[in-house]
Parts: sequence; structure tokens; C-alpha cells
Amino acid sequence: MDKKLPYVKKELFQREIPSLLLVLLLLAVLLLNLLLYMYLNNFSVATRQPDVDSSFCPFGYFRLGPMKNCSPWLSCEAINREVRKLKCVGEGAVKKVFLSEWKENKVSLSQLTSSELKEDFLHGLNMLKSLQSNYVVRLLGYCEQQFTILTEYHPFGSLKNLNEVLDRPRYKGVNTWHRRFMLAIDYVSIIHYLHNSPLGTLVMCDSNDLDKVLSQYLLTSDFHVLVNDLDALPLVNRSAGRLVKCGHRELQGEFVAPEQVWPFGDEMPFEDDLMPPYDEKTDIWKIPDVSSFFLGHVEGSDIVRFHLFDIHTACKKKNAAERPSAEEVLDTYRNVLTLLLREAAIPGTREML
Repeated sequence: MDKKLPYVKKELFQREIPSLLLVLLLLAVLLLNLLLYMYLNNFSVATRQPDVDSSFCPFGYFRLGPMKNCSPWLSCEAINREVRKLKCVGEGAVKKVFLSEWKENKVSLSQLTSSELKEDFLHGLNMLKSLQSNYVVRLLGYCEQQFTILTEYHPFGSLKNLNEVLDRPRYKGVNTWHRRFMLAIDYVSIIHYLHNSPLGTLVMCDSNDLDKVLSQYLLTSDFHVLVNDLDALPLVNRSAGRLVKCGHRELQGEFVAPEQVWPFGDEMPFEDDLMPPYDEKTDIWKIPDVSSFFLGHVEGSDIVRFHLFDIHTACKKKNAAERPSAEEVLDTYRNVLTLLLREAAIPGTREML
């Protein structure tokens, strides 16, 4: 019996090793899931940033680059004395934009192109002042008398340059479904902010085609989206019965919402006075097309599109009242991102088992 005892112990020990390994693996899986839960929870909090960051300066002030203290918006005198134009980097219907320099900082100087459009220019300036937040380009100063606006400079320029930027070899690691989807979430976050702004429900009217939409937004150096052009941002006020019309000319094409298209066909020539007004749901109609541009055709983008199919179908309802709100779209986007991140982590967990 005594001779058999070491053999029995050895056999029991050999049986215990696989059991111990299994317990350790299960503990590792639980730990991994806990870490994943904490990451996703922190990520969810991070994506729900407040409209105005705690690092923002009080109204009428700004902080730029390495500046420790907030400075008041630059006046006409300060702009004329301290800002130096370098070169023209863009021109639209309302403004011409110059890369400029202020105290060794690169800045953007915008100037009115035509006196006939000064009302649009001043409207954009008022919107820029009133809507300063995480979603809007930072205002550094302005001069109403000279129709000049000074803002933070972003070297990547407008979102029209997105694919060109991501095609550069140095940004290969950023050109992923995850980063592209984050940009789409940024865009929908801006739409949600405008629809629930401190001024009321604002409609992004400079959006008659995809290129026009993209030209209204900037791509930051850390790959986020900011709205830059607020010249055409009318207010919807349902309680007062006030709806909007984006311009006074006939709009056409599949990109604009059905309610923005002349409803009387070719039988009756277009007349602005007879064109029915509409509300902010025109922005919702355009979200799927803009998001599709963001997602591009990188690995994994089709999976994202599959998960967004239902909400995008709802965005394309012909009846504007049946479309979701920007908040509903944003919540769906965030939920899909959380789901996809969790699914991306599961295969690694399964391999451990």
C-alpha cells in the first residue's frame, strides 16, 4: 500500500494541473472582461463630452496653443497691428480665408468677398460667437467694421481633404474603421448640438450636396471634426410656427431632403413664395450619405454599415416627421461602436480558452 501511495499522489497531481490551468484561464477571462467593461464605460463617458469643455475660456476670451492664460478676443486694432497674412488657402461664396500668423501662432483670417453678402457674413460671425463649444472652431477675434474674423488654424483644412490625408503613409495606422466611425460620430454630435443649441433649433442650410457639406467642417490634427462655416444657420421655432427655407432658389437632387424639392413638378415654374418651408429633419436625411463618406472602404467599414442599416433607413423616411432625431441617431451610433469594440475583443478571449 505504501508503494502505491506516491503513484496515487502523482496521478492526483496530474489531474489537478489541468483543473488549475482552467481556473487560471477563467480568472484571466473574467479579468479581461472586467477591464473591457471599464474601458467601454470610460469610452462611453468620453464620447458624451459636455458642450463646453472645462478648459474653455469664459465668453469673449480664448486660449491658443501653449498659452496658460485666457486672452480677450482680438479687436480691430489688435488684428491690424499683430496679425500678418501669409497666403490665401481657400475661398467660398462669402469669405476668403488666409493662413496668417499671430505671435508665432498660425491662425486663419477670413474676410468678406462681396459687400452684397455682408448680412450672411455677420450672421456667421454672430453664430460663431454664440456657439463657442467643443463642436465649433475656436474664435480668436473679429472686426465687424472691416468684415474680418480670426479663428484657430487647422492645417488639414476641410473634410473634403479627409481621404487625401488618410492616404498618406504616416497616417496609415489611423485609416481604420474605428477612427473613421469616430469622425462620423463627431459629425452627428455637431448636428445634435445645432439642433439643441443655446439659441434654439438651428438647421445646417449650406448642405445641398456632399462637397458643400464637407466644406463646412474642419478636420483637426488629432482627427476630430469641428464645424467652421455658420453663415447659413436659420432657426426653427415650432411654438412660434417658424420653419425655414434654405435659400431662395430651387433645390434638386437626391442628396437634399424630399421636402426641400419643389413639390409641384414641371407643370408649375418654381416660385420661392410658394415653396413650403421645412424643419431640421432635412439634416437627418443627409446623415447616411455623409457617414458613408466618412466610413470609406477600409476593412471593417461594411460591418459598420450593416449595423447602421436600420437607423439609416429611418433617416431616409420620405415623411420628415417619421425620421429619428439627431439624439436618437447619435445614441445608436454610440451603441454600435460599443458593440463593435466588444465584439473585436471577444475573438482574443476565445483564443485564450
